[in-house]
Amino acid sequence: MTDLSKTGHVEAPSGEAGSGDPLDRGLGVPQIVFMVLAAAAPLGLVAGGVPLAFAVSGSPGMPLYFALSTVMLLVFAVGFTLMAGRVRDAGAFYAYVQAGLGRIPGLSAATLALFSYTLLLVGVNAYVGVATSNVIERYADVNSPWWVWAFVSLGIIAFLGHRDIELSAKVLGVVLVLESLLLLVMDLGIVGHGGAHGLTAEPLSPSIVGNGSLGLGVMFAFFGFIGFEATAVFRNEAKDPDVTVPRATYVAILVIGIFYSFTVWAVVVGVGVDSVTGAAKADPEGLVLKLAQSYVGSVWADVMQLLLITSQFACVLAFHNVVTRYQFSLSRAGTLPASLGVVHPRHRAPSSSSAVASAVAFVTTLVVVALDLDPIGDLYAWFSGAATLGIVLLMAATSLAVIGFFRRADERQSVWATVVAPAVAFLGLACVVYLTVANFPLLVGTTEGAWVIGGFVALSAVVGAVQALVLRSARPAVYERLQAVSSGRSPKDAV
Repeated sequence: MTDLSKTGHVEAPSGEAGSGDPLDRGLGVPQIVFMVLAAAAPLGLVAGGVPLAFAVSGSPGMPLYFALSTVMLLVFAVGFTLMAGRVRDAGAFYAYVQAGLGRIPGLSAATLALFSYTLLLVGVNAYVGVATSNVIERYADVNSPWWVWAFVSLGIIAFLGHRDIELSAKVLGVVLVLESLLLLVMDLGIVGHGGAHGLTAEPLSPSIVGNGSLGLGVMFAFFGFIGFEATAVFRNEAKDPDVTVPRATYVAILVIGIFYSFTVWAVVVGVGVDSVTGAAKADPEGLVLKLAQSYVGSVWADVMQLLLITSQFACVLAFHNVVTRYQFSLSRAGTLPASLGVVHPRHRAPSSSSAVASAVAFVTTLVVVALDLDPIGDLYAWFSGAATLGIVLLMAATSLAVIGFFRRADERQSVWATVVAPAVAFLGLACVVYLTVANFPLLVGTTEGAWVIGGFVALSAVVGAVQALVLRSARPAVYERLQAVSSGRSPKDAV
């Protein structure tokens, strides 16, 4: 029997190259970074999420929160990327939690991740529907329900998800370049005009932390980074995953952090430090578009409104791909139906898993429409808040898992990478979780609603733990196979 804990490497149960029906392995660092940045949806976040963050948090300090989040995530990435080279599984957070903390916490993390990213898929897709409806009403004077375009978006997502990942990467790359250029031109226009009352570093000053709700501000800042774990989720489709995943992770965090910190600072300066929260509350959907019109021109604002649709669509596509790969990885591990682990013979993509992810999103959207929820104030805000809480919890658990994993491995790594950095990251992420939970009623609007939504987040994690316990008693062979990841044994030896 081979004990892989002696080498510090854990092989994936299946799905890597050579494991029968391999996925297409053509993604390099640029393509994976595009996928991650598309999930961040620069234009969608700046035009949609940032004004909502100003309105809900009541704080003009969002640029500072983005900068602090960048530093925290770079520290987190030290252990995360080290695990990516040791746990060769595309499950990312769940696989690392399982490797470091055990099978029950691992499956708990898996169901929490699936729940969180599905919420994001549905919530952001609702924003696509609203943005499309608004554009059609403005330029064609035709009033159409938001949910019609949300379903159209899901149909296109289903088509792209059925095909190979490189097609999605190309679509996301084109959209990302266009929306980033639009925002940079607006930023430079604001800086060139000196903003509303002159250029100032006040939005980046620590003294601004006391203004408004720190917890909600930090939560929305972290929301801008959600999806960066896709660097590891796509490892089975990367050319050289042991090199590509770490490089793509650091590049993605740095690019997202620097770009958002600068752009959100420009928004605050463009509106005015003392005016930005009030303006966001008055017109969250039009805040950034009005800025573009004022500092660059009406044509630029029109183009921005059109690309806002494609930006959010690209975000939905990226989240769809993440959900699909999580399901695929869990199926290959034996904890989800085997059909979800089938690779399309021609497209070399997890097409069956993609179809299920699309169906779940479609049904969830139907339920939302039937309940007559507001697509932005309720659906987008609540779902993004709940998902952010879930993913920050996953990151905190991953930090603990890094410490646990390398305590058992004989491989010698630096104390900084295996103990200090993960411990610092865990403490920082635990603070973010506390601040988010404490301020959740402000986001939802009522304490009762916060308990309900937070309860669903907790329940999603409990489902995975219960599944692990059921597998241990009813399907011990499958449960033992999971030990290949959690203890470092070879999958073949574990069966």
